[in-house]
Amino acid sequence: MPAQDVILVGILLLALVTVESGGYFLTKVVRGNVPANRLQMSFFRAGHAHAAVLLVLSIAILAVISNAALDGFWLWLASAGVPVAAILMPAGFFLSVIGSDPQRPNRLIWLLWIGAAVLTAALITAGVGLIAGGVAAL
Repeated sequence: MPAQDVILVGILLLALVTVESGGYFLTKVVRGNVPANRLQMSFFRAGHAHAAVLLVLSIAILAVISNAALDGFWLWLASAGVPVAAILMPAGFFLSVIGSDPQRPNRLIWLLWIGAAVLTAALITAGVGLIAGGVAAL
């Protein structure tokens, strides 16, 4: 694994600690210690879950991406796209419902959709690159 990927894995592992602290915040929300309406509770849960899953998925991709038939921008997208989505998507969930008793998400919901587009592009690139790398190794 290239050194920059090892460093990124270390950063992602440390980022999981912030997700862990977000879990503590969620326990306060569901116990009623932090005021939140149903929309906020749903979006907070979704943001928390997406953050954790995407960080772990990022680590899994980095473990194998050196076997992909990719270079340059495409290798960068396959390696960094999911970690970028792990920032954008939860940010969209959390930031779009901040405030007192919002009834619908605000404009920052676009962060979620931008993150989803980046995630899709990264997964397709990584998948195709890994298949091509595997076929070439046969």
